[in-house]
Amino acid sequence: MHSDNRIHKNIRITGKVQGVGFRYHAMHAASNIGVTGFVRNLSGGAVYIEAEGSLSSIEAFIAWCRQGPPRARVDHLDITEGMVAGYQKFLVK
Repeated sequence: MHSDNRIHKNIRITGKVQGVGFRYHAMHAASNIGVTGFVRNLSGGAVYIEAEGSLSSIEAFIAWCRQGPPRARVDHLDITEGMVAGYQKFLVK
């Protein structure tokens, strides 16, 4: 896949998203969907994700993020465009 048809999204997720396995579930979801990037916890209880992939894979991953894992409660997603960084895999930081 060429970099010119990959897109990059910065996703900040708020709600009950820490202490519920969100990052590890996100890593598995991203890997299954074909999205690369990373996920990390932010101070204040939010989760931050940088995700790269095709438009369809990013849309599928964002749809997953709106639900999250079973014990999470997603209140809000703040999504912004970013520059493609060329991540090779999806990591938990």
